[in-house]
Amino acid sequence: MKILIYEDGKWPLMSPLSLIKPVFELRCGFNSLFEKIVASLPEGEKGLWVRSYLQKLAGKKYNLPVNDESFLKSDLLLVNGRWLKTDGKPILSGTERVVKSGTDILYAFIKKETAGKFWNGDFEEFLQAISGNVESEERKAALLEYPWDIVRNNAAALTEDFMRTGKSGILGNFSAKAEIAGAAESVFISKKARVHPFVVIDASKGPVYVEEEAEIFPFSRIEGPCYIGRASQIMPGANIREGNSFGPVCRIGGEVETSVFHSYANKYHDGFTGHSYIGEFVNLGALTANSDLQNNYANVTVYPGGKPLATGCLKVGAFIGDHTKTSIGVLLNTGTIAGMMCNITAGGISPKYFPSFIWYLNSRFMKGYGLESMLDTAKTVMARRKREWLPEEEFAIRHVYEETAPERISLIKRNRKR
Repeated sequence: MKILIYEDGKWPLMSPLSLIKPVFELRCGFNSLFEKIVASLPEGEKGLWVRSYLQKLAGKKYNLPVNDESFLKSDLLLVNGRWLKTDGKPILSGTERVVKSGTDILYAFIKKETAGKFWNGDFEEFLQAISGNVESEERKAALLEYPWDIVRNNAAALTEDFMRTGKSGILGNFSAKAEIAGAAESVFISKKARVHPFVVIDASKGPVYVEEEAEIFPFSRIEGPCYIGRASQIMPGANIREGNSFGPVCRIGGEVETSVFHSYANKYHDGFTGHSYIGEFVNLGALTANSDLQNNYANVTVYPGGKPLATGCLKVGAFIGDHTKTSIGVLLNTGTIAGMMCNITAGGISPKYFPSFIWYLNSRFMKGYGLESMLDTAKTVMARRKREWLPEEEFAIRHVYEETAPERISLIKRNRKR
């Protein structure tokens, strides 16, 4: 049997987080959706299916076959990459069937004869064909659809991930002048982590897990549930409230609540981030803050692509794509969506939607210095963090730049008229 982890046609709903990442690369709890799924898979050759412009990048990152049609000629386990699989239970092979969550496929066991019958070269049509022609059953599961679904599920995922590791205790450098409040068994400090004096780790409402080489500086408070990734730093005086996940090599200061920082993100200074997802290599300038609650306490509406979309959630913060930067003092509106490689400067309460690769200066949308300048900046930032710049990554970025150009140009023209 072969195993295919795939992204379906709903990947655009996760934009801007998914623009240069397969949906299964997004994080919730301790790690990515991909890592959670793999932990539950049976034995078998694994492969991926992603949109075409990410094929080479995914192959480079995961070292697995990508979009390999030979997988469709074998007995096959298909797993939807949007599945937030936190229970750790194995996916057991059995009779041919499609398991659905609502109208979407969660996973499916398909015999090679069936796969050969319905495969016509279009993966989305293949999914629709097996969904409508193979015996199916319904299962309640977290199949993520929008960025705020990640944030809404993060606290519970953190708790489940901590329990599944089975780890607790202090192995690293924990100052005698630091303090744990609540249940000590709900705290794990890895061997090479360091906790400075005058740090409070509050595990009274959830577990706290600190990875290798992470460092928590003095006068900060960490409230569980919380995950601090490898080599990440919690800056002096930080107020880390409940429900946060910080991926590898992040620097976090100020106040943060119920948010996910993917990896290599920088929020060094004071300012508030709440109910948000912050992409890779994002830099939030000093005193950048977002609203995550409307003054009328109504559920939040977001504006992806400039069109209203009800979230059904009371608290929704900001969703910021990879490589975007904010200046000092930027104030982000409730439910802000900012695309990738934006440059956002202060100017009152900002708009709720920023197309990718846009500059926002003096309360106006502009094209900035162009893509080549943005790529040069990204390469510089990544080199500072000792992250390799991949040609496959540049290919994906250039593709997204071209795909998003009409929307960006139209907005700049309308802005000039005003």
